[in-house]
Amino acid sequence: MSTTLSPQQEREFEELTAPLRGELIAHCYRMLGSAGEAEDLVQETYLRAWRAFDRFEGRSSVRTWMYTIATNSCLTALKGQSRRPLPSGLGQPPGDPGVPVVEDRSRDWLEPLPDRVVWGRDVVPVDPAQAAVETEDTQLAFVAALQDLPPLQRAVLVLRDVLQLSAAETAQALETTVAAVNSALQRSRATIGDGLERAGRRVSELSHAEREVFAAFCDAFERYDVPAVVGVMTEQAVWQMPPYDRYYLGPDDIAALIGGQCPATGPSDLRMVPTVANGQPAAGMYLRGEDGTYEAFQLCVVDLRDGQVSGVVGFFSADAFRRAGLPLVLGQDTTRTH
Repeated sequence: MSTTLSPQQEREFEELTAPLRGELIAHCYRMLGSAGEAEDLVQETYLRAWRAFDRFEGRSSVRTWMYTIATNSCLTALKGQSRRPLPSGLGQPPGDPGVPVVEDRSRDWLEPLPDRVVWGRDVVPVDPAQAAVETEDTQLAFVAALQDLPPLQRAVLVLRDVLQLSAAETAQALETTVAAVNSALQRSRATIGDGLERAGRRVSELSHAEREVFAAFCDAFERYDVPAVVGVMTEQAVWQMPPYDRYYLGPDDIAALIGGQCPATGPSDLRMVPTVANGQPAAGMYLRGEDGTYEAFQLCVVDLRDGQVSGVVGFFSADAFRRAGLPLVLGQDTTRTH
């Protein structure tokens, strides 16, 4: 970065802003629904802040100032963009598992946010308490619900309800009035409903029993025991796989989908490598090829509620594996460790 800052200002800028990078990525992800775009917008935020730091007068905290820059960068990026949904957010009925799945590449879909992206690629493992703070309210169901809001309402809801900024601080950040902020907040809460309450539990919240349920879910896939896979699911469990444009409701239909359309055919065809995405339990699913190696197939983000799996979103994205720090190919004899 080119700058006119003095060496002392450079050090001060780094000390004040570097600790905010992870939470700013999470913030931009909530706004945009894209991990890649969030990383780009945070980089742009730091560049803008660097260029303006010598004019920063301290009338707000550095954190609020950085969030102001990041939020307005996101609002600019969202102009002309359509929302990023999950298949369940398209307003159509559940899919028929007997009908071949169809890709829809005409739209941008909601992406996962591997937790490794939030705290940096070279800082793993991270302090669990700090990880919980930085991934607060990034669960897939909540971020998907945010996508139903117009950008300004989305920004107001995140700044007020997630980041706990005051109405006055939010109005200043968005260059609007307190009355406009309060009105937008009321409308956004009415639209999003219980979006956060419907979100799956974060890894940091899981009980021992819930961790065992997730382990059983992974183990069932590796054994290709479809009844065992759906046996840990709720009666209203939802399975979806963007960019495929349908979602599937309930254990029976999910079992029919897996049994009829998954390319795996028997035990050891799949490997599951646990990870964390959107603060939730997740697993990289690998499919065995003809040469015996396992190739990245889908990154599964799991909703666990009340001791059962209530939803799974499988993302067919090599970038999601890379961001999670997972290899794209596993060796022939790779075994999973819990």
